[in-house]
Amino acid sequence: MALDYAKCAAEIWATLGGKDNVATAAHCATRLRLAIVDIDKVDLKALENVEGVQGVFSSNGQLQAIIGTGTVNHVYDEFLKVSGLTAATKDDVKAAAAASQPLPKRMVKTLGDVFVPILPAIVASGLMMGIVEALGKAIPGFAATPWYQFLDMAANTAFAYLPVIVAVSAARVFGGNIFLGAVMGLMMIHSNLTNGWNAANGYKVWYMLGKGIHFGNYYLGQINVLGYQGHVIPVIIAIWVMCKLEKWLHDHVPAVLDLFITPLTTVILTALLTFMAIGPIFSTLETYVLTGAKWLITVGYGVGAAAMGAIYPVTVVMGLHHMYNVIEAGLLASKDFGNLNIWMPIASAANFAQFGACLAVGVKTKSSKRRAIAVPSSLSAALGITEPAIFGVNLRLMKPFVFGMIGGAAGALVGEWMGLGATAYGVTGIPGFLTINKPIQYCILLAVAGGIAFALTFTLWHEDPDDWDKPAAEELPAPTTVAIKTEKGDVVQPVNGTIVPASKIPDPMFAAETMGPSVGIEPVDGNVYAPFDGTVQMVFPTNHAVGLLSDDGVEVLIHVGVDTVNMEGEGFAGFVTQGDKVTKGQKLLTFDRSAIKDAGYSDTVVLIVTNKDAVGKIDKAA
Repeated sequence: MALDYAKCAAEIWATLGGKDNVATAAHCATRLRLAIVDIDKVDLKALENVEGVQGVFSSNGQLQAIIGTGTVNHVYDEFLKVSGLTAATKDDVKAAAAASQPLPKRMVKTLGDVFVPILPAIVASGLMMGIVEALGKAIPGFAATPWYQFLDMAANTAFAYLPVIVAVSAARVFGGNIFLGAVMGLMMIHSNLTNGWNAANGYKVWYMLGKGIHFGNYYLGQINVLGYQGHVIPVIIAIWVMCKLEKWLHDHVPAVLDLFITPLTTVILTALLTFMAIGPIFSTLETYVLTGAKWLITVGYGVGAAAMGAIYPVTVVMGLHHMYNVIEAGLLASKDFGNLNIWMPIASAANFAQFGACLAVGVKTKSSKRRAIAVPSSLSAALGITEPAIFGVNLRLMKPFVFGMIGGAAGALVGEWMGLGATAYGVTGIPGFLTINKPIQYCILLAVAGGIAFALTFTLWHEDPDDWDKPAAEELPAPTTVAIKTEKGDVVQPVNGTIVPASKIPDPMFAAETMGPSVGIEPVDGNVYAPFDGTVQMVFPTNHAVGLLSDDGVEVLIHVGVDTVNMEGEGFAGFVTQGDKVTKGQKLLTFDRSAIKDAGYSDTVVLIVTNKDAVGKIDKAA
């Protein structure tokens, strides 16, 4: 009896705890994928017993109901009707599911999503800045030449306009208009504002609503005429607000007026919120951080220095570290410290420790892509520019970041004990030799900080084997080994590789053989071949799954990888369409194994007999 799609969809909907409990819904080749707000409100037992639902499980924040090929799309259409939801993509469901993850995990992931695409620009600028600063101090008179001025301009562009780059990337991550994001980034460093790095020299204040209402020294509507050069967190928060506002306006403004009202309203309201609230709040945070930093570095026996050596990378993440120039300038002017900048050794230890941790990742990793990021990023950190190493490598892997903090604490402690100080500020790492008062002791500081971080990372950080490079497989002929025998005919394995039992497939539903007798194949190349003579019944639009019916009546589903539907077809190619006749050994699909691994998914190919009741006795090779 054919499944009643409408009845199945209605019964599924009745188990989910109401419309407010379902964020989004999508489907892949076999499953209905739901982002659920509160899983405790779902009647899982009832859902499992719905006719047409072959199994239920939760993965990566998604509730997945397996329904089967050729059926799930019909149930999905009826589900949208009964639920009132709108069609969503797998990315929509993935994003909604990610929203239910713990806040710290979401925050770190968001920072990574924002910074990874802009790493090439940051790495290039970081390396060039370190080299140019070193040349300017090492070669007498070079800093006054046109060559130095040009190279300095080219080197610091990415950092001078960092808010713009961050704003564009953040707008992409939060789903907003990237050009509106660029406008906000440019506004935050507008030439009418005092450069943020010169805040200590004073800046104007605009009182937009007069001085009638105030909170301490802050007046309602006050705008500090101060740029946000070098800042990260205020920019990201401002763009997040912008994207939320833009989406709301798109949903509520009539289409005929949307083009005019939405961009205008989005920019002006976001600008007011940024300059009246977001900016002042984080300026206050900076003041607290800097006041605490001044106190900490004067705590005796090097305890305070060690604490700041550990904390310093965290302030880099927050975008507060450029404000330490105020402390350094004050130290140089103070006779209490012999007119020496004792902050510089602390910052240098912290930076060089992140270099050591990042270099260890670059040396130890078996991923050529990770090494290509880690090695140049570590060089940049050695020259005093740590953003590429922190955001591109250490913070994303977390353990190297923590080990860098430990190394920074140890190096800063040693520097305090040895009485290190600098005669200038703004230079750390290797270029710091040009300003340090005790070069030999400074070398020891760098060795301690970088060495400890390197040793801890190299010893205690372990890379996920799925991230390793795999040797390119030779072009192999179509396989001939029978994977599944039935009374109606044999099914040859569709890809070259090792056949494994279904229980070894890294997916609960496939492992439980919910859709039918199954085996997995660990592939050695990226070609999928027809396992018999037959007809193509279904090719999923993303080309990651194909359904076939043999001339003898055996129906199979070949599914490439686990959760690879989320890749939206990237790395996959198809050579057949629904209704095509195929012969055994004919190429059906190709897939990029490295792309699947880079996306974080298993490339295990699943072979399933989906009409087991019609084919008699079944024997599997594994």
